[in-house]
Amino acid sequence: MQKIDLCEKCAKEKGVADPAGFSLADMLLGLGAADEIKSTHSEELVCPQCGFTQPDFKKTGRLGCPQCYVTFAEGLGVILKDMHKGIQHKGKIPTRAARAQIYQSKLKNLHAELQSAVQSENYEQAASLRDQISNLEMQLKS
Repeated sequence: MQKIDLCEKCAKEKGVADPAGFSLADMLLGLGAADEIKSTHSEELVCPQCGFTQPDFKKTGRLGCPQCYVTFAEGLGVILKDMHKGIQHKGKIPTRAARAQIYQSKLKNLHAELQSAVQSENYEQAASLRDQISNLEMQLKS
């Protein structure tokens, strides 16, 4: 076996071009995975921002712009779940900031529960939630 790297022009001249089209997406995502997008819609979708189509994704294995993720979202969900831990990028943040963010989220939820308890006149639960909120606020300050 001998490996030869050819540019697109030379590959066409030598007759190496595959008429079915090379699917980088299939190679990266598993056989037939690029068809997942196509199978979710009967008509061919086109990105309104960049004009990228489903065959473009199948050929390149990449999307054209951020709007493509919205346009092809339904079919991409299955593919992204197989490739990654989730379908939403959460990014990385410093540990200290993450801890503060968790506390803020808990505080927000507790305030909502407190509001609900007061509206339903469940004052015992409201007092407990108030105490939890004050404890969390003290932890957040320290």
